[in-house]
Formats: sequence, C-alpha cells, structure tokens
Amino acid sequence: MKASQFLISTLKEAPADAEVASHKLMMRSGMIKKLGAGIYNYMPMGLRVIRKVEAIVREEMNRAGAIEMTMPVVQPAELWQETGRFEKMGPELLRIKDRHDRDFVIQPTSEEVVTDIARQEIKSYKQLPKNIYQIQTKFRDERRPRFGLMRGREFIMKDAYSFDRDQDAAKASYQVMAAAYRKIFDRFGLTYRAVAADSGAIGGDLSEEFQVIAATGEDAIVYCPGSDYAANMEKAEAAKPAAPRPAAQAAMEKVATPGKSTCEDVAALLGVPLSTTVKSLVLATDTKDEQGNILKTQVWLLLLRGDHDMNEVKVGKLAGLADFRFATVAEIESHFGCKPGYLGPINLRKALKIVADREVAVMADWICGANVEDFHIRGVNWARDLPEPDMVADLRNVVAGDASPDGKGTLHIERGIEVGHVFYLGTKYSKAMNATFLDVNGKPQFMEMGCYGIGITRLPAAAIEQNHDDKGIIWPDAIAPFTVVLCPISPDRFPDVKAAAEKLYADLLAAGVDVILDDRNERPGAMFADWELIGVPHCVKIGDRGLKEGNVEYQHRRDAAATSVPVAEIATLLLSRLKA
Repeated sequence: MKASQFLISTLKEAPADAEVASHKLMMRSGMIKKLGAGIYNYMPMGLRVIRKVEAIVREEMNRAGAIEMTMPVVQPAELWQETGRFEKMGPELLRIKDRHDRDFVIQPTSEEVVTDIARQEIKSYKQLPKNIYQIQTKFRDERRPRFGLMRGREFIMKDAYSFDRDQDAAKASYQVMAAAYRKIFDRFGLTYRAVAADSGAIGGDLSEEFQVIAATGEDAIVYCPGSDYAANMEKAEAAKPAAPRPAAQAAMEKVATPGKSTCEDVAALLGVPLSTTVKSLVLATDTKDEQGNILKTQVWLLLLRGDHDMNEVKVGKLAGLADFRFATVAEIESHFGCKPGYLGPINLRKALKIVADREVAVMADWICGANVEDFHIRGVNWARDLPEPDMVADLRNVVAGDASPDGKGTLHIERGIEVGHVFYLGTKYSKAMNATFLDVNGKPQFMEMGCYGIGITRLPAAAIEQNHDDKGIIWPDAIAPFTVVLCPISPDRFPDVKAAAEKLYADLLAAGVDVILDDRNERPGAMFADWELIGVPHCVKIGDRGLKEGNVEYQHRRDAAATSVPVAEIATLLLSRLKA
C-alpha cells in the first residue's frame, strides 16, 4: 500500500470528549470517527487493525473445531420472550417495532438465536458436540457510553456457543475453548491474565475472564506471584484467618464520638488502628407472593472490619441473601433506633440476623456503633457482650498483602481491561427454549451449553491503553495497521531516495510483508510524527545523505533513536525482526 492511495487523517489534538488514552489516540490517528454517542465509523486505518484481530480469532477458533456462521443483528422478540430476557434485560436491550407493529431487538448477544438453531438442527447425540461462532456487530444501549471503543454502544464481538450431551462433555468443550483463548491472546502480543470469574446464578467454577493488563483498566485483578492463583475482585476469596480469636482484655465502654459517623473518623478520634473498628451494613430481603406483593421482610446486619469493603457478589451467594437490597432508613431506625453512622449489634430494638465476616468473627476488643447518635462502644467481644453471629462468611473484597487462598504467598492487585470471557452455561437456555436431543437411550435430554466471547473492537483500545507513549500508539506486530512503514525524505528532490524506497517496497511486498510506503512528499517532521502517532512498529527512513554512505535508518517504535543499516541488509534485518 502507498500512502497517497490510502486515507490518512491524523489530528494534532484529540476531541474534548475523549477521556482515556485509547480514545484520544484512536481519534487523533484517524482510526475511528464519531458518528453519535457510543457509535463510531471504523476508518480504513482502524479497520485494518480490526481485521487482523478477527483473522487471529478466526484461525484459532477454526483450529479448535468451531464452525463459523452469522446471525442477524435484528432478531424477533419471540425468542427473547421465551427466555424471559425481553423483559428482564432492561434498557440496554434496544427494542424496536417493524411496520406491522411486531417486536424485534437489536442483538447484544445471541444465546436465543443460536439455541433456536440448535433445537432445529441437532436431533441426536451423534451430532454432538458442536461449537458455533460468529464475528458480528452487537448493540447495547449503554446509559453513558464513554471511552471510545472501550464502552461504546455499537461494537463487534466474537461470540461462540458450544452444545454437548452432558456436563462432562460440556466441561471438555470449555477446556478446549479456554486453551484456544490462551493461544489467541498469546498471538496478540499483549500482556494479559486469565482470571477466575464469578459464575452468577449458574454456579460452579467454569468461568474465566481474559484481562489485558493496563493501569487505566476498570477491573481489579487479584493474583499471587508465587502460584497460578488469579481471579477478578468479585471472585477472589479472602483466606480464612490463621489465628484463633484472642481472649477479651478490655471492658466494654460507651464513648462519645460527636459528628464521627465513619470508621475512619472514629479510629482517628480514638487514636486506634482502623482495623480495630467494625462497620455495620444493613440489608433486607423480601418474600413475595406470585403477584409480587411483599409478604415478609427479613433485615440483616453484616459486620465487616472498618478497613474492608463488602463484596456484593459474595454476599448475594449466601443462603437467604440471593435477592438482597439495602435496607431503607425507616427499616434501619425501626431495628436500631438510630440513624446510619452509629449502628452496631448491641442494644437492638428488634431481632435480626447477624452475619460476620471471617475477620470480624475472630476479633476481640473491637469498636462499633452504640445505636445512639454521636456514640460508639469500644471493647466489644463475642460471647461475653453479644451472642455469636448467626452466620460467619467471606463477605469482603480482598486487599493487597492478604494471604493467597492456595497458601502459596500473598495477593497482589493490578488493573485490567476485560476483553474475553469463557463461561459454562449449563441448561439455562436449552431448558427455557426446550432444546433437546435424543440420547443413546432414545430419551430426550437438554443440551449442555457454554458461551465464549471476545470484544473484537474493544481489544485494539485495550492494546493502546497498554502500549502507548507521549508520541502515540505502539502496536504489537500482530495487530498493527501496517507492520512496516517506509519514509523517504524529499523523494521529489532526490531521485535516488525515491528509487531506493520503491525497490525496498517491492522487495518487502514480494516477501509478504505488510508494508506501507509514504509517498506523500510530506516534510520529514510531519511524516515521522504521523507514523509515531499511528504506531507502526517498524520504520525505515531513507535519506539522500545516508544513501550516499550506503545506509538507511531503521527504528522500532519503542527505540529512542534510529540505527544506520546498510541498504543491502535492511530487508534481511526487517524479515528477521518480523519473524522474531
């Protein structure tokens, strides 16, 4: 490709609404152009990156035995009504009507459609297993689209769905996909982690997120450098305390804490470590009849150490707390006789269920609210001052330095951007849509399913968040829009420069290199700045002065300076670098 034939549209400044590095740099480098909120044109430069991402994904999915097809972007609502997601999914699901007033959706994902295909096409166990995938446009009506392709409304995703005859076969299919994903992300050339993720209502351990490591990532990733343990924050388990509960040493004492309604403020006032305080979180669960009327409300008091935060996913998995909500002020005052900020488990007005975090269960002489405004109680102890909790569980987010659950070191935390997810679905959709097959015994069985997604358009944005500097993008070779750029300096003034550039360009094309020749006759500074911004990893600068000495200049995008290379050796050097 020659630059004069291509569309290069770089900007000196990013639009005012671009917040993160990837959004700014993709706009400045002319990879995307905004059309509407969360909707972008994929410009030629950006589309080349997207196509390279797709090609790697497609090759590895095919190699893993998956079968590609394409499902419609516009889907009839009837399928979504079968699973209940037409009503449950909320405003992110874009619903539309056709001229006949029939309901349709713009697909955010395709479990319903692919399950409909499976129930029509798969009749016997002899046809299983099957893995069907597509690389297709999706739409989610985000309330606040932001960060460019990181959280847009329209995007491209690879979604795959496996179908198996039983759980063992489904788990085998899952492992095939998990291995394929590792090959895919290895080929992208990015630093990433595969981390255990929460499986939601399905349960089990077969759920992994693939996170590209980046300081700007929205997700917290927990890992142990001394082992293979890795999980997202929702899933990461806090290890059980190693030491037993100490004996009580202090007498219980009510102390004035005027205006100090947080554990941090109380600890500072009393001159004690924050870890000696206990925070009270009040939740409620409702029992409802078939019409949705509330029959009974149960109030719960959760106790966590003052320096810890509640993990809502963990709490939602506890017996009785699946559909918890935060209690209302009226419910809190009814049970505690006090407004939030001074709550504790002592001197309650009404009985409730108390759930203590593992760390709180082994604390002694702790501090909590007195259920009186502007007062707290210090020296509180289990058994002596209040009954043992109704339940002890892991309620909290882990923190850096916690012991790893596998006992092989301490936990570290870094930021990541989720770009892939592999997940065992079980029979959630096959049961809802009656997708069955005849097993070896001739009886109908529900198909066991898995789903596997990769954010095709999100991945380039994540790659940029991980790989950029003050000059622009730094692409890994595998997904760069062009792998090599040739920059002849003033070719219109120096025929030898133009001839050398054309020859090298032809030689590289013949060798199968993805090369672009900048024949725009731009000023050297502007030309170099464009390609540094765009992020092409390998650059060859060809100038008259160097040619007279038999040399050109080679510079990798990460190199601080260019290196002189004999003209006769530059093609060989490039090919060896690309092979490496």
